[in-house]
Amino acid sequence: MVHPAPPSAPGRHRALAIALFVLSAIGLVGTWAFNVAFFLDPGDLGYLEGWFANAASSSATVDLLVVATAAGILMLVEGARLGWRRWAWIFVPLSLLIAVAFAFPLFLGLRELALERRARATAQPA
Repeated sequence: MVHPAPPSAPGRHRALAIALFVLSAIGLVGTWAFNVAFFLDPGDLGYLEGWFANAASSSATVDLLVVATAAGILMLVEGARLGWRRWAWIFVPLSLLIAVAFAFPLFLGLRELALERRARATAQPA
């Protein structure tokens, strides 16, 4: 038996969206601080070689690639479900070119705001 979702408390979506936007900003600054540091002093390894430099970095890389793939699929499917078919795809290249740690929480934060708008619209008396 499927139970309908309970009505959300006022502001719940907005509070979650803000938390996700903060994570997105941290993901942007955190990843790019290390990217800039690498490009200023690349050492002996190329950028992608560094991803698999040892067992620890290889494990983290595989972990990130699997999560990034799942996040990309979710962003496309959920974006289409929300009616964002024309522009939801932009989060996939943002993930590849900037950082998954930036693009995925950004998508989730925007999703929360869209869900809040939908909840308010359905709660309005007709």
